[in-house]
Amino acid sequence: MLGHPEILIVGVIVLVLFGASAIPRFARSVGRAKAEFEKGLTTGQKDASGQVASGQVAGGQMADGEGDGKAVGQQAGESGERTR
Repeated sequence: MLGHPEILIVGVIVLVLFGASAIPRFARSVGRAKAEFEKGLTTGQKDASGQVASGQVAGGQMADGEGDGKAVGQQAGESGERTR
């Protein structure tokens, strides 16, 4: 874990290498990336909860035992076993 002196040294090096104008641009781009990531998480959670509510579960198996029982990505005729 980095302590205060190490963080200060890294900050000074970044300031010297990239200049003072690059730091706000970098902070802005990190903030935008974080916002986009959180937006994607929220969208994914809404999609996942909508699938569960409608009975579409990842394994193809519904809570009452209905469904094809195949795992995600497994196509008809594929059992996952190798043939010789």
